[in-house]
Amino acid sequence: MGQYNTRNRLDEELKSTNIDPIRKLPLELSLTVLSHLNATDLCLAGCVWNDLACDELLWMGLCRNWGYHHSPNKIQSYRKLYLILDEGSLIFCADAEKGMKYFFNNGLIKNDPEDIANFLHRTNKLNSLQLCRYLGQRGDVLDHFIGLQNFKGESLPNALRTVFSRTLAGDIHGNYLHTLLDKFSRRFYDCNQHLKLPPDTIYIVSFSLIILSVDLSSPHIKNKMSKREFIRNVRRAVGHRIDDDWCGHLYDDIYLIGHVAPGRCNKTSRPEHH
Repeated sequence: MGQYNTRNRLDEELKSTNIDPIRKLPLELSLTVLSHLNATDLCLAGCVWNDLACDELLWMGLCRNWGYHHSPNKIQSYRKLYLILDEGSLIFCADAEKGMKYFFNNGLIKNDPEDIANFLHRTNKLNSLQLCRYLGQRGDVLDHFIGLQNFKGESLPNALRTVFSRTLAGDIHGNYLHTLLDKFSRRFYDCNQHLKLPPDTIYIVSFSLIILSVDLSSPHIKNKMSKREFIRNVRRAVGHRIDDDWCGHLYDDIYLIGHVAPGRCNKTSRPEHH
């Protein structure tokens, strides 16, 4: 109650003296206060503090939060750059190809697989469904995109969660999933060679984890797979001896933490011979 009264008293004093608390602050502190606003609120703040709200430092911060860290030479304003990024993300949400063409035409990225992959890797502002569809059509971009992931020291289930959170959507097709797992397995092997598991084994175990995730999370499956059954199935699928304790830890991870791709892999086709 005391804090409420103090706040009311302060509001009344500010109104009676016509003091603008933002302008009374040093410039650095004023900008720090406004830096907590999103783009929409910053535009609204410009109705009152136009000179402060248009400061390039604030818009540069918004561009970096979007995931874009370089201002192209032909775009002189970070505010203009952010508006282009925002417009491009809206177009991408409706059609990934048109969205990427918009980014190309405005000089934000080159029409080059490596440059595109870097751009997609740095931002989480693009629609995940459209991103999945785009990567499914651009295997060259997907190669570079997976290559940018760092799985060193990560458990296999967590690495799958990381990559699936960016590359899978609800209407995935079996071929795309197999291609994705193949590229993921090679990258995971490169990052964790100390495990001494070849990419083919990682691929099979990864697919086994997806199937286990569906089994344990689906309310329609009454007889859940046991840990012993999972270990036996993985051993048979791999075709050679594999550490039972390691497989047991994988089972525990899915059982305790949940699906490696929550809400995304409910319809999963089994892999062909790999």
